Amino acid sequence: MKGYSLQDLADALNKAVSKQALNKYEQGLMKPDQEVLIKLCNALDVRPDYFMRDMSIDLGNIEFRKLKKLSVKESARIKEKTVDFLERYFELEDLLGIDKTFVNPIESIEVNSYVDVETAAEKIRQVWELGEDPLNNVIELLEDNNIKVIEIDSTSDFVGLATWEGIKNPVVVVNSSLGADRKRFTVLHELGHILMKVNHHPEKEREFFCHSFAGAMLVPKKLLIKELGPARSQIYLNELVYLKKQFGASIQAIMFRAKHLGIVTESYFKSFMVHFSMQGYKKNEPGEYQGYEKSNRFKQLIYRAVAEEIISSSKAAALDNKKLAEFRDELAQYNP
Repeated sequence: MKGYSLQDLADALNKAVSKQALNKYEQGLMKPDQEVLIKLCNALDVRPDYFMRDMSIDLGNIEFRKLKKLSVKESARIKEKTVDFLERYFELEDLLGIDKTFVNPIESIEVNSYVDVETAAEKIRQVWELGEDPLNNVIELLEDNNIKVIEIDSTSDFVGLATWEGIKNPVVVVNSSLGADRKRFTVLHELGHILMKVNHHPEKEREFFCHSFAGAMLVPKKLLIKELGPARSQIYLNELVYLKKQFGASIQAIMFRAKHLGIVTESYFKSFMVHFSMQGYKKNEPGEYQGYEKSNRFKQLIYRAVAEEIISSSKAAALDNKKLAEFRDELAQYNP
């Protein structure tokens, strides 16, 4: 989770423990005493409870976006941080007696075309009772529907991943450093990988379908046609900036959607994107979506468990990966 080699860890411990000893701990040939254990916890930013857990999660096959550019060390770090958080999350739910098995609402839909993607997105909106309005907090939305969303700070080579193998709930992991509009799109793209039957398609086609799914979820068909009209020969960037703020979707995603809904022609879309790129907007779009993209469910469940005296403050701190004093200070902020 720290991205350390054994030598890196030995250095972080200021040579208090040798690389050889650390290797023996790792192989189960030797156990650290209490003093060394505390030093290890401090160096690795974990609580002692981390080493005492019984629960073990295997993520199985995961979908990494931009995996080819991601280093092996960073890939392993992201996976381990994901496993660590899920272990704590699932343990907390077990303590509270929460057992919500996820059911895929579009399990019966075969995805072989853009029309199928549109059908899938409309079905999700219907089952989750989302109506035709822009989505507010996408991460919270997924959490409310029994899908775990984890934010992890990483390099620009990592965007997101998704899996549902070997665990009771699907999980989406997204780079926390992304802007709000890109984070929303990425989370929904990964949701597409989880829900839609696309694995039998080539990688490029799979990515196209999941991109299209994210766009359809963020920019509902009826609403976009209402805002832009059924057909346009020209769209000013000023108008798209306001739509970006309304939908919480990038200008590129909105224009991609307009093209596929027939609002603009293929040739106009291509010329627009060429101009857009020449202005340097492809990597740094004008306009900013100010929406809130975060889930507070895990923290809320911790406070609930403490309030109902299901767990102690010490256990809560361990689940939240905090020192006890730090957790108590946090709890006392609104409960003096």
